[in-house]
Amino acid sequence: MEYLRTAVAAAAAYTLVAGAAFAEPKTNLLHQWASGSDAQAIAKLGEMFTAKGGAWQQTSIAGHTANTLAKLRADVIAGNAPPAVQLKGPEIAEWNETGMTANLDELATAENWEKVVAPELLPVMKPTGSWVAAPMNIHRINWLWASPKVMQEAGVAEVPKTWADFNAACDKIVASGKICISHSTADWTDSTVFEVVVYGMDLDLFKKAFVEGDVDAMRSDGMVKAFEQFRTMTTKYMDPGMNGRDWDSMSHLVGRGEAAFHIMGDWTLGLLTAGGFKQGTDYVCAQAPTDWGKPGFILNSDSVVFFQQKDPEYVEGQKLLASTILSPEFQTVFNQTKGSIPARLDVDLSNGFNPCQQLSQKDLQASIDGGTLVRSMAHNMTIPQKVRGAIMDTVTEFVATPDMTAQDAASAMADAAEAQM
Repeated sequence: MEYLRTAVAAAAAYTLVAGAAFAEPKTNLLHQWASGSDAQAIAKLGEMFTAKGGAWQQTSIAGHTANTLAKLRADVIAGNAPPAVQLKGPEIAEWNETGMTANLDELATAENWEKVVAPELLPVMKPTGSWVAAPMNIHRINWLWASPKVMQEAGVAEVPKTWADFNAACDKIVASGKICISHSTADWTDSTVFEVVVYGMDLDLFKKAFVEGDVDAMRSDGMVKAFEQFRTMTTKYMDPGMNGRDWDSMSHLVGRGEAAFHIMGDWTLGLLTAGGFKQGTDYVCAQAPTDWGKPGFILNSDSVVFFQQKDPEYVEGQKLLASTILSPEFQTVFNQTKGSIPARLDVDLSNGFNPCQQLSQKDLQASIDGGTLVRSMAHNMTIPQKVRGAIMDTVTEFVATPDMTAQDAASAMADAAEAQM
């Protein structure tokens, strides 16, 4: 972010002024939710913002987070920072360092955000002590979505709890003629599955390598073992159709009884629901395998960060948008649609939420109590984006190169990450 400082120095002097009483609240949300349940979920926000008297506009940048960041950088350098942007994790902190983020403390105090938002999210939304972003949800990454029909037909009695159990189940499922793991290869999908493997095999390794960015941990024997497990999964248990498959169709293979398992975050629930599949019949949800036998939770959270504006209408729009995002009504409707759980801990999930979401909230608290809660590397909640990108590139190269050894992959990951530090 250092290279932006000169370009934005003048713009950083703008202050978040109080909007005139007659100002119409306006916004233009820059985000990357262009398809599937993501697009449906963001549409809910637009509907509620409009219903409260705001003028809604959005700019959707399809694809990778890097595409959104490129658009944001271009707008900032041009002196036209957007009023609201979907960002998370270290990206919020890095943009806050430019001095251009808006201060939401007055609104946060009035609406008591500090007491209702999950404590784990506070340092992310308040990178230097002041609120600059509003969390929309809490996603769980380490889900295993399973087809009861495929498991039963293959003689698999229960959803596997350890990686050894998982491999044994997959052997039976492949022998029965079905796909074991539904997958679509891309940097973020490959890295999602891989971080779930690392987390499930060695919690301490995950924390050192993917939260702290320790390159020695990336080169370790534990990481080599994780790559070995991942290689077994990519070559034996994922089908060739993963190349070129749309990411949002992966879950439907499970729902239709064509694949046994799908490892992915809980936005999968939104896709399954939209596809008409029924929980308990067409699919079941469970914690992805762990070898350490306790509830665990890899956390991701979508959020909106706000940038200082001169136009009073956009300033008023920021207040209305932030207030809408953190309202119990939006947190309920949005998360019921998206499959995640509210960022507010005071929302009751007993009515209107899927049993998988209720389990997610239960396991979140258990992971907090048990010290197993971590933030997601693959979904940009830990290490800087450039280091994350280097790790993800290595993981995808490993998937695409069957003769790449686990040892070579671990070394390549560490080298690539170290080069970006």
